[in-house]
Amino acid sequence: MEGVADEREDRRSPLERLVVRDIEEQTGRPLSARARQTQRAVDSYLKAGAAPRWMQRVNEIERGIARQRRRLERAYRALREEHGDDPDAFARRWSALARSWRFDELNELIRMHNEWYPVERDLPMDLRTRDYVRVNGRSYRRPELGPEWVLEQFPAHP
Repeated sequence: MEGVADEREDRRSPLERLVVRDIEEQTGRPLSARARQTQRAVDSYLKAGAAPRWMQRVNEIERGIARQRRRLERAYRALREEHGDDPDAFARRWSALARSWRFDELNELIRMHNEWYPVERDLPMDLRTRDYVRVNGRSYRRPELGPEWVLEQFPAHP
């Protein structure tokens, strides 16, 4: 329970917590001028053993979504059992719960991804659409999570 209380008291944004954690974990001496000017590439990051930030963020988003889905599934089953004989009461309570469910930290990561991914990946622009090119045939943008997402994953009326 102590970790939960610490998390609630920490009013810093996910970005601020990440920067502080990165600073606290830094060891060694600052980068040389040559190292700062060397062009970076994904294969260099992978060879060095450190994934680029966009890759770390995508993994954090995927893990966060999976964690939220598991929590919602447990709540869904518990509420379904509680209102097994009254589907209308279940639908009302589940819809209210879906509206109250918070995704603030995860949505902040998604917003950061949507803003920085094309820059970090150096995606080219599509001159016809005036947008970044699609990655594997689909947009790099990820939708933020909210009540609509909850009800899409776990409908109030089966």
